Amino acid sequence: MTAKLTNNQIAWRAAQDIADGAYVNLGIGFPEKVAQYQPPGREAIFHTENGILNFGEAPPQGEEDWDLINAGKRPVTLKPGASFFHHADSFAMVRGGHLDVAILGAYEVAENGDLANWSTGPKGVPAVGGAMDLVHGAKRVAVITDHVTKDGKPKLLKRCTLPLTGVGCVTRVYTSLAVIDIESGRFVLREKLPDLSLDELQAATGAELLVAGAVTDLIVPEL
Repeated sequence: MTAKLTNNQIAWRAAQDIADGAYVNLGIGFPEKVAQYQPPGREAIFHTENGILNFGEAPPQGEEDWDLINAGKRPVTLKPGASFFHHADSFAMVRGGHLDVAILGAYEVAENGDLANWSTGPKGVPAVGGAMDLVHGAKRVAVITDHVTKDGKPKLLKRCTLPLTGVGCVTRVYTSLAVIDIESGRFVLREKLPDLSLDELQAATGAELLVAGAVTDLIVPEL
């Protein structure tokens, strides 16, 4: 199989679809990288569950203010007009439908849009956390993920096998091999790596890929 995209390249591709002025929540960890790659001339307003709106990039090493962190406990800076609020108010924004997009990581995504991105296994986390609210509060939910697990098993499946974070919530998946929409309970292929055949991509996917119209080459910069 052809070389796959790095996490930075996946994050870059996802960032290209964020509209100017959108209110965005990025999941803890890998999804936070999306904030680094906003297209020129566009500016998203980032929200974090612990109560900041319009925070900026990480400060230079050694200049961190550890009272100023995001939900992933990573230091951030503030942009002009940034605001602070109670944790409960933050979740009222989420549950009230005030976020335009949430971009999350995933263990599994099903062809009907179900998402599993937490686990209580040996290396799992104690609970589902704010993701359960985000997937049903944000107007659009996208996932960024490697196309397969570390042992080569598909992460895009007919049905999720792990505990669900949300039901029928995901509309687009950005992977290390392709960009795939979820429409009417099907995976619809939109973009794939130029050197990757459709048969190779299908073999790495645990549910049927529907091709509806032209499939665009997935081209990203070296990052």
